[in-house]
Amino acid sequence: MTKKIFLSIILISAAAVAMTVALITGLLSRSYREQAELQLRDEGIVIASGVEMNGGRFLDEGDFGGLRVTWISSGGRVIFDTEKDPSAMESHSQREEVRAAFSTGEGSSVRYSDTVRSTALNYARRLSDGSVIRVSAEHFSVSDGLSVFIRPLMMILAAAAALSLLGAITLSKRIVKPINDIDLDRPDISGSYRELSPLLTKLSAQNKRAARQVEELRRSREQFSIITESMSEGLIIAGAKGNILACNSGASRLLGAEPPADGASIFTLNSSEHFRRCIQDAMGGKRSELILSTDGCDRQVIASPASGVTGVTGIVVFIIDVTERQQLETLRREFTSNVSHELKTPLTTIYGISDMLENGIVRQEDVERFGGQIRSEAQRLISLINDIVSLSKLDEDSLPRQDEEVDLYDLAKAVILRLKSSAEAKQVELSLTGDHVLFTGSRTVLDEIIMNLCDNAVKYNVSGGRVEVKVSHIPTKARITVSDTGTGIPPGDLDRIFERFYRVDKSRSRKIGGTGLGLSIVKHGVMYHGGTVRAESVPGKGSIFTVELPTVPKK
Repeated sequence: MTKKIFLSIILISAAAVAMTVALITGLLSRSYREQAELQLRDEGIVIASGVEMNGGRFLDEGDFGGLRVTWISSGGRVIFDTEKDPSAMESHSQREEVRAAFSTGEGSSVRYSDTVRSTALNYARRLSDGSVIRVSAEHFSVSDGLSVFIRPLMMILAAAAALSLLGAITLSKRIVKPINDIDLDRPDISGSYRELSPLLTKLSAQNKRAARQVEELRRSREQFSIITESMSEGLIIAGAKGNILACNSGASRLLGAEPPADGASIFTLNSSEHFRRCIQDAMGGKRSELILSTDGCDRQVIASPASGVTGVTGIVVFIIDVTERQQLETLRREFTSNVSHELKTPLTTIYGISDMLENGIVRQEDVERFGGQIRSEAQRLISLINDIVSLSKLDEDSLPRQDEEVDLYDLAKAVILRLKSSAEAKQVELSLTGDHVLFTGSRTVLDEIIMNLCDNAVKYNVSGGRVEVKVSHIPTKARITVSDTGTGIPPGDLDRIFERFYRVDKSRSRKIGGTGLGLSIVKHGVMYHGGTVRAESVPGKGSIFTVELPTVPKK
């Protein structure tokens, strides 16, 4: 405020001085030029009279005291000039003052010369024989004459500026001092400017309101702390950079860590690679979860981003003890694996019998109906058993690690070739785009991932639809995208499609022949390689499945 008042005073003073100088200069210049024009006219009349009486001899013998005299014939040709050779001069008939003299008897003009930086005054008078006498003189304005006095003038202006500066500093400080002395916590209305009374009244009211809000916030924090401390689950709220804003005791207990200090990094609670990747994915805007094993117990970590207008503003992390659930899941997986192996042999036999029926070994009228049904059911059950076996191996991480360098583009191309006949039967167009991306992993598992995604895209598509597969490379990751123009997935089912045996439309899935394990195999196959898979869908328009696999080796 002091600076603004100071600058305002200086600018007003400078503007007043500049306007005064400009006004005085303008008035003096106008008056000076009018006097010079009158004097030039009088001298022109005298010279014209001398030429009328004595002709050219008057011009040859005369001394005109610095005036330029030009005699111009009635046709515009220069007869005489005091400064130049008349024969080398062009016609003057179109000069403003000469043209006016030919027409009315006399004329004048003012022309500014950039070369000599001065104004030329011209006066022309017509003689009785039709010729014209023109008199010219250089006129220096008052502003031009000021250049002579520039040094003393600058000294005067500098002294005026110094006095203005001193006065502005003193005055601005005196004006602002009462404002600076105001106590913002307890504003005294009587001790300040009367004009500030409304502002100070509002400030006092705002201080009281802020005090109430601070007290309410304190009570809310206490309630939040009581609620979160009573939870058996862990809750962590962190900022966009991973600094802990709130953390209940359940979180540190489930993670087996000491209670963190205020503002500490979330990674002080757990520094494992899986936990770090989960938190970093949430910071990047993607919901992420994992099962973390600590002290022989399993904890489910769910990290969700909190997004605002400017992007991710923080993350919320839930930690749940899923030890018992994981143990039950392990038992279920073992049971499924054992049952699957036991059922595979008899089901294969059923498949052989169905071939015999179709080949005419039984009565002809029963062959087509019963044979087709047995074959169809047997094939579906065998596919189910194969899927269960694959899923069990992925769950138990019992697949032998036979990693090799796989060209994902070529692998996707081979999958599309295998699906060509089923796609043509349904009139679905298959296409592949992207780059040849090399990834080190299990060729068998990668093949199942791409196969299941593409097979689903064909099965759940519409007649005449499209399936587009794209393989690309982003920093530190290989990306496989499978998009279709099928029936789509309702929003309420989108989060559950990767669960085992979960079907969006059970009746339609039976007709199509799916096992309900394809997407679960995809999920576990991606997790087997340390990657992520996500789905996006618009009902009635299609779905997009995106698989991202880390290309940077695990440390």
